Amino acid sequence: MFPIRDTEPSYSRPVVTVLIIVVNVLVFLYEYSLGPSQELFIRSWGLVPDEFSYSRLFTSMFLHGGWMHIIGNMWFLWIFGDNIEDTLGHSKFLLFYLACGVAAGMAQYFVNVSSRVPMVGASGAIAGVMGAYMVKFPHARIRTLIFWIFITFLDIPAWVMLIYWFGTQLLSGINSVGYKQAYQGGTAFFAHIGGFIVGLILIKTLPTRERRWRRPDPYSWQ
Repeated sequence: MFPIRDTEPSYSRPVVTVLIIVVNVLVFLYEYSLGPSQELFIRSWGLVPDEFSYSRLFTSMFLHGGWMHIIGNMWFLWIFGDNIEDTLGHSKFLLFYLACGVAAGMAQYFVNVSSRVPMVGASGAIAGVMGAYMVKFPHARIRTLIFWIFITFLDIPAWVMLIYWFGTQLLSGINSVGYKQAYQGGTAFFAHIGGFIVGLILIKTLPTRERRWRRPDPYSWQ
């Protein structure tokens, strides 16, 4: 299942969501421009559990391993991020996003403390946003592309899609434990799991603001 859009309106401009997307894209374009030196750059700034560094918990969430990696992550952030930013406010949303990313990195670290493979990507932080979305907007409809016997589109309740997504991450994470992930790499499933759970918890503890429709000023510049 791949989400296309959601039906939940946002009543404020997603300034931080857009800023995070822009920063991720700019960093990736810089990575891409490095050519053969890209691998050294990722190893220097990605989270390598065997060479753990607290600063890399932050830098790793702004690095990506390829075009499909960053496009997929930024698409998910665009769909789910604006509503959580609208709920929390810009400043708290930024702190929330970073906290989920750090928690995601720590979750993956504790599962594979001896891994020498750099962990990169925003998906752990975005998983936290998705967890928060499931709590705040469980009945929102997600227009979803379904790949099964045939390809079709369905409107699925957010809680159904997100529980399904979390379940696949959990099962895949359990199956990934061991030598292969520690030394050959692969998807950091426990980063997704950790980020999602922390997002669920944080959104219930953080104060949220009232979301209401605001009539635009007819004389304001857009």
